[in-house]
Amino acid sequence: QVQLVESGGGLVQAGGSLRLSCAASGRTFSTYTVAWFRQAAGKEREFVAAVSLRGSITDYADSVKGRFTISRDNAKNTVYLQMSTLKPEDTAVYYCAAAESQVITSRPSRYDYWGQGTQVTVSS
Repeated sequence: QVQLVESGGGLVQAGGSLRLSCAASGRTFSTYTVAWFRQAAGKEREFVAAVSLRGSITDYADSVKGRFTISRDNAKNTVYLQMSTLKPEDTAVYYCAAAESQVITSRPSRYDYWGQGTQVTVSS
């Protein structure tokens, strides 16, 4: 089992940047595929980005391609989401999730463990 804790959220102006972190504890972190999802008020949770076990493969939602970068440091048991050129529509609670799988996926149901989330608010 793995426990996930997100950090780095906050209030930022449109066009600004934030870096989210997802710190893991428990079982060997490098055996988990990790993803970021987000959920805006009144909307369903949506996929943002995912990274493979060793960080060599990544996937992004079309809405964040070219603006967000996901990466991981297995030595530090941490996954990052660097967010740039933020837009008001990026406002949401951002969740980190881990899956006991070697294949990255955008489907929330495939992820076994979730963090509590961190709020990101982008003002116009």
